[in-house]
Amino acid sequence: MLIENFIFSLLATWGYCVVFNVPKRFLLLSSLGGAFGWMGYITLNSNGTAPVTAAFAGAAIVAIWGEILSVKLKDIVTLFFIPGIVPLVPGAGMYYTMLAIIEKDFAKAAIVGSETLFVAGAIASGLITVSSISRIIRGKK
Repeated sequence: MLIENFIFSLLATWGYCVVFNVPKRFLLLSSLGGAFGWMGYITLNSNGTAPVTAAFAGAAIVAIWGEILSVKLKDIVTLFFIPGIVPLVPGAGMYYTMLAIIEKDFAKAAIVGSETLFVAGAIASGLITVSSISRIIRGKK
């Protein structure tokens, strides 16, 4: 199951990279970032961790991967951040929130929608936290 998750998240991220013209030399590395982040998320989520915490951890993994590659390859970090978070984006949560609104089930829409917003915020927080720590470390060197 974990190997399938790794492969499918790698392929999904690879497809995103191709569609949005990530340079060919970074396709595999950017895709690996998405796969690593998804593996962190799915591992924590399957062990009973809250989806928000798992999303934060997955985004932090993507951010650490991106920061390391950015320094090593001397290129911009967004080449690794943006594709890497694609598997983590809570698209299903957005869909089910809108579906509940259309069905006029506003209580369900509020529950699912708030969790979706928290997951999206956790992804942003994971990226920002690692990026800020990285800038502090690089600033002291």
